[in-house]
Amino acid sequence: MSALDTLKLNDLLNSCTYPGRGIVVGTTPDGENAVFAYFIMGRSDNSRNRVFEEKAGGEIITAPFDESKVEDPSLIIYSPVKVWGDTTIVTNGDQTDTIYDYMKEGKTFEEALETRLFEPDAPNFTPRISAALKVDGGKYTYKMSILKSADRDGSDCMRYTYSYPSLAGIGNFIHTYMKDGSPLPSFEGEPERVATDNDIDSFTNDIWNSLNADNKISLYVRYIRIADGTYESRLINKFVK
Repeated sequence: MSALDTLKLNDLLNSCTYPGRGIVVGTTPDGENAVFAYFIMGRSDNSRNRVFEEKAGGEIITAPFDESKVEDPSLIIYSPVKVWGDTTIVTNGDQTDTIYDYMKEGKTFEEALETRLFEPDAPNFTPRISAALKVDGGKYTYKMSILKSADRDGSDCMRYTYSYPSLAGIGNFIHTYMKDGSPLPSFEGEPERVATDNDIDSFTNDIWNSLNADNKISLYVRYIRIADGTYESRLINKFVK
């Protein structure tokens, strides 16, 4: 299969019991909206004890569903989405804050991630996945990144960054794991090329309904109008406070 073949996102999700955390970024088929989706899954009680919450300024945070059951908040409580100027940052960890802080100083997405490693959760060494969507003056481009362990011992880090133009109807999907396992096998290869949808509700429901019912936790989807930067969003939590 060629890297330029466009896949169905729901087929990819249905065929993978545990993709972990995932980011999809792209453009609607009509070319009018920048699209991103971020989902989280969990196998342990600690990682399942979460919900997404919306904050002012376009920020999304993960928060405990039941604060009395939190065991280790360090890798599960963070801001997966923040906005700095014309750039929306989406990540699977606290590197969101690193990217945001670097951009405030006039530095780049890549410079920020040069300071970070994969997650310190041996033996999985979960990859850090990140994206930055830049919508400015009716123009839109995006970048995606993955930071992965160079070996089974976590001795060093490999960093990959991908830059994409806006192509109508096309998105790219990156996730932390290839499948379930022990240890969990990290994502391999380039972000997968997937089809998008003009309808935010259809796109959201397709993703949510395709994620493994036992392991899915939360999903956030945002459509950003390229012409003016306004947006609409959808948020689904498995557990509702």
